[in-house]
Amino acid sequence: MDDTREWLEADGLGGFASGPVMGPRTRRYHALLLTATTPPTGRMVLVNGIEAEVAIAGGTVPLSTQAYAPDVIHPDGWRHVADFTPRPWPSWTYRLADGGTLRHEVLVEPDSGETLLRWQRLTGTGPCTLTVRPLLSGRDYHALHHENPAFAFAAAVQGGNVCWRPYPGLPAIGALTNGTYAHEPDWYRNFLYAAEAARGLDDIEDLASPGRFTFDLAAGPAVMILRSGDGLSVRAAAHAERLMAGERARREALSPLALAAGAYLVDRSGGRTLVAGFPWFTDWGRDTFIALRGLLVATGALAQARAILLAWAGAVNEGMMPNRFPDRGAVPEYNAVDASLWYVVAVHEVLAAHAAAGRPVPEAEAARLAEACMAILDGYAAGTRYGIEADADGLLRAGVPGVQLTWMDAKVDDWVVTPRIGKPVEVQALWINALRIGSARWSPRWRDLEQRASASFARFLAPSGALHDVVDADHVPGAVDSKVRPNQILAVGGLPFPLLTGAAARAVVDAVEARLLTPLGLRSLDPADPDYRGTYAGDQRARDGAYHQGTVWPWLIGPFVDAWLGVRGRSQPAKAEARARFLPPLEAHLQEAGLGHVSEIADGDPPHRPGGCPFQAWSLGELIRVRRMLDLDPV
Repeated sequence: MDDTREWLEADGLGGFASGPVMGPRTRRYHALLLTATTPPTGRMVLVNGIEAEVAIAGGTVPLSTQAYAPDVIHPDGWRHVADFTPRPWPSWTYRLADGGTLRHEVLVEPDSGETLLRWQRLTGTGPCTLTVRPLLSGRDYHALHHENPAFAFAAAVQGGNVCWRPYPGLPAIGALTNGTYAHEPDWYRNFLYAAEAARGLDDIEDLASPGRFTFDLAAGPAVMILRSGDGLSVRAAAHAERLMAGERARREALSPLALAAGAYLVDRSGGRTLVAGFPWFTDWGRDTFIALRGLLVATGALAQARAILLAWAGAVNEGMMPNRFPDRGAVPEYNAVDASLWYVVAVHEVLAAHAAAGRPVPEAEAARLAEACMAILDGYAAGTRYGIEADADGLLRAGVPGVQLTWMDAKVDDWVVTPRIGKPVEVQALWINALRIGSARWSPRWRDLEQRASASFARFLAPSGALHDVVDADHVPGAVDSKVRPNQILAVGGLPFPLLTGAAARAVVDAVEARLLTPLGLRSLDPADPDYRGTYAGDQRARDGAYHQGTVWPWLIGPFVDAWLGVRGRSQPAKAEARARFLPPLEAHLQEAGLGHVSEIADGDPPHRPGGCPFQAWSLGELIRVRRMLDLDPV
């Protein structure tokens, strides 16, 4: 039972179902029905899991597996798993004690958010009765649930369809089935979540089970459709067939990467956005603008990319794009120096892709995008929050004590792990790119500032051939932070306009390759640095202390491969070498951790164990972009 892979079924609203391929649920986020009440935020876990078993002539065979504190695994349904496949949706084949087999399938319909569970006996004869007990909570997806007298077990029953309303103000939980329901309220106590324990978090939960459903598998398949809402008039078996037929046609028409890419595209307030990752992220500005270049632009989904940029266009405030929208409350968080600049880059790439495809952007939409970008440049040039402003040398200064502004944004209480106050190298690459885009597309008035900043970028050249990570560090003129970090690669690749060419560019690429490259991406710090942390593990303080101090980030493989090809003239031999060297480890990774997806991070030390969020949008997006760079079908 050492299979740590996870499967994901996401809807277009920000809800999802997920779990381990085999064994007990290990995260508080593993659930069968998780709905976003204010898409894609306000996520509530409604159905955490199930207890399931089948009774055959020779006895009873468990199909589920649970972990309980302090160290109890019961029942042991995992022992009966004979096969698993994630396509076209997660499906498990069980071998029963009498030699018969049955299949259990899980899919989420992306438009309605309904979760379909289906069981079917494949081989065998004689009696075969399935019993299923839903395990319910009704809690915020970051929280845990505990036994309490307020939980309402009462059920509304109509045939095999049942509805529960555990708590006031939360969505009702509907179960549409072709089985028979018996109301038998009970508490299941002390579920243990091993992944939460490993992260130093609270890890024990109690779940409520209002009753059990029984199905005669000898007579035909069993279906259970879990949904938020109380409509009970739907015929479950017929509805299940419609869901499966529609989803089979949709999924079989898509490649695995295209199917994975679509999981991150969700609704927000009548518009569209990209979720940064599953299971615990919502949509973040920086992540959205980086990820859409691969998930949408590289795959030709330009209308969706444009819709996202238009939805965010109205969020510019004092020249800044939000870093994130909180799960609760309407006030966005404006605390990123680079998110706004990534927005300008994303707009440029979407407009360029439209032009290349001969599909002009409607004039009114183009004007809205231009207005947002110009507001960003104006705000940054004049000065905005957190000391962000163009300095006399044309470069962008940023930062105040206690605030994390760059993508290296780990913070524990009052400890900002990598403050990077001053003029960070990738921020200058983004700033100069944004100025160049602004002057070429919308107004020549940005040209002088861009040229001044470009000339001043020479200040980042270090004697080693690598680039300083920050100049005028801590706003001290002439002070430099020369830690070897991957941020410098964006001066050579990953953006529309590289700032370095020739020998200087090659020196940067060679330094990054020698000191930071791993099979899954770039380390966030040189292993020779005394602050390097080679593993991402432990409690929150330990993990955040390693997050940008050596941990590998797969999303950086996109800028690196772009830079690596660029200094080799993008020749066909270079592309062939890149295909052989850089793609196989990432494609192999698609079969570990989050199946079909790319993880958020990995350990800096070999064997580079994947960690963090197992389903990460910008990691997958950059893999897709790399495939396109290498003349492969992006998906």
